[in-house]
Amino acid sequence: MKLILFFLLTFFWISAECIHPHPLDPLTRSELNLVRTIIHKSYQTSTKPNNITFQYIGLHEPDKPVIQSWLSSNTKTKPLPPPPRRAFIIARFQKQSLEIKLDFPSRSIISTKIYKGHGYPMLTFGEQSIASQLPFTHEPFHHSLNKRGLNMSHVICAAFTVGWFGEEKTKRTVKVKCYYKKGSVNLYVRPLEGVAVVVDLDEMKIIGYSDKHVIPVPKGEGTEYRASKMKPPFGPKLKGIAVNQHDGPGFTIQGHSVSWANWVFHLGFDIQAGPIISLASIYDLEKQQYRQVLYKGFISEVFVPYQDPTEEWYYTTYFDCGEYGFGQSMSSLLPFTDCPANAVFIDAYYSSSDGTPVKISNAFCIFEKYAGDIMWRHTEIALPNEVITEVRSDVSLVVRAVSTVGNYDYVIDWEFKPSGSIKLGVGLTGILGIKAGTYTNTDQIKEDIYGTLIADNTIGVYHDHFLTYYLDLDIDGEANSFVKANLETVRVKDQKTPRKSYWTVVKETAKTESDARVNIGLKPSELVVVNPNKKTKLGNTIGYRLVPGSVVHPLMVSDDYPQIRGAFTNYNVWVTPFNKSEKWAGGLYVDHSRGDDTLAVWSLRDREIENKDIVLWYTMGFHHVPSQEDFPVMPTLSGGFELRPTNFFESNPVLKTKSPKSMHCANCTSQHYYC
Repeated sequence: MKLILFFLLTFFWISAECIHPHPLDPLTRSELNLVRTIIHKSYQTSTKPNNITFQYIGLHEPDKPVIQSWLSSNTKTKPLPPPPRRAFIIARFQKQSLEIKLDFPSRSIISTKIYKGHGYPMLTFGEQSIASQLPFTHEPFHHSLNKRGLNMSHVICAAFTVGWFGEEKTKRTVKVKCYYKKGSVNLYVRPLEGVAVVVDLDEMKIIGYSDKHVIPVPKGEGTEYRASKMKPPFGPKLKGIAVNQHDGPGFTIQGHSVSWANWVFHLGFDIQAGPIISLASIYDLEKQQYRQVLYKGFISEVFVPYQDPTEEWYYTTYFDCGEYGFGQSMSSLLPFTDCPANAVFIDAYYSSSDGTPVKISNAFCIFEKYAGDIMWRHTEIALPNEVITEVRSDVSLVVRAVSTVGNYDYVIDWEFKPSGSIKLGVGLTGILGIKAGTYTNTDQIKEDIYGTLIADNTIGVYHDHFLTYYLDLDIDGEANSFVKANLETVRVKDQKTPRKSYWTVVKETAKTESDARVNIGLKPSELVVVNPNKKTKLGNTIGYRLVPGSVVHPLMVSDDYPQIRGAFTNYNVWVTPFNKSEKWAGGLYVDHSRGDDTLAVWSLRDREIENKDIVLWYTMGFHHVPSQEDFPVMPTLSGGFELRPTNFFESNPVLKTKSPKSMHCANCTSQHYYC
């Protein structure tokens, strides 16, 4: 029967999928099913059939030269067929982590390796869910609820990673903390402080329990955030705004390839990283050709250390990609609210613990954004008897996803602009990490509570968000260099001028990885990835520069265990030579990791990076000191950065761009209304 099912699934995969999918397309539902079938067939045991769990299933990408050859062949009469589709799997089997590579055309496993290093793979939703139910069958937990006068039917629990704090040996464990939902669905602001359950995930049983002290559960009043449950008065009142495209969207989507204005790129998905932008090229009107900008970009890791060192909180130092999965945590986007009316939606699939495909409906939205911004303008009044005003409206294309990791929601935007810029935006919203306390007024506080009192018995704990981006820029080709254009003050020695100083640019090309490490804000500079082999007609080296946004530096000491694991945040900027295996800034096995497989460790080799295929790593983030306005749900805190062309074009690339078509609007005070 299993053999018949195997061949049926194989036939379905061959017949249902495109004969020639794009080599970077994420795994499809039928491919995930095929992975499950092949792996289960290979790892059956007599006592527990299919006793294997899938921690990660993703595309095993073809090597970069193979992709480049395939792309270049598409411009020829006889293009090459796409390279074979393969999958990379991390699975847990008999308390070991297996790394499996699977080939779809041959429907076979081509390699298997047992991981012997420190750390464990990403947690699945399935095992988190099972672990979260274990306290309800634990008698000491019943006693804890009884002495607090809490009804078990209103208690919800969640599993949290515990990090590593110098232990010689570790088990694959989580701590389960619980919340009270009676009277409010805003459960994260109502913790059962002091109660914690330790669960061994491999044994799936409780191995530790603590109930340190009884602290009042914060009240449910004033914590509601559902619109249907709100009571008047309401406000502030916002009137409706509509952007209609009567000619339809200005972009096209073929599979996962997107074309808009002067941009083409590929949108992928990964269970750990979430959205992946690849093969982004921009059309140069003067050269009459597409030019490479970004081979691949994605969020490699999100490090969120909380700043409460007490026994109940010290371990709360999370890695949202490597431990929880930014991709599997993506939420289904709501039309008209998460995304505007003119958005187009794309689904995504990932694998559950048992290998069953899970669909995220509306995982991505793509839309053209017009917010009344100006692309460029000038008013000239110096001409006699004449006033010239030229303005171009700015429209951009946005790819959006939202990852909800427990209490926090991350709004991730990739915004492409006709000028050649790529803006990367991050919005933080959702619910704060809350610690219950005995205080109802700051006058009562006599010690460090490691946070802000934001409501009765409610402390918003200080914490950080570090988001590290992987940016494989290929500026007009793979051979690139990293240039620090430092702005330096010069004292004027010429006595003929009354000026005493000026600043100038002193360029420094990084030779090795150590030369390229930068903490932004300590020294004024422009950071540019250039192609040293290509110049403009005027002789300037073409490039793209990093325009920083929310700059943040670690405040924990370097030998603190969480910072050892998160040492990739020690610098805002790193540059490494391209290495296919170096994708995850915090390492591939982040749960209980020891910081021995991170970007900071790889970079110690101090490899040459001048005129090489290089990767730019950029860390942005926020030090979050909670305030009362963040309660009971947090207004979006936004940040981001920009990749901006620098001597990439011969002149303004949008000089001849026309503003969107105008339409007369009877209700507008002006003569034109964008539709």
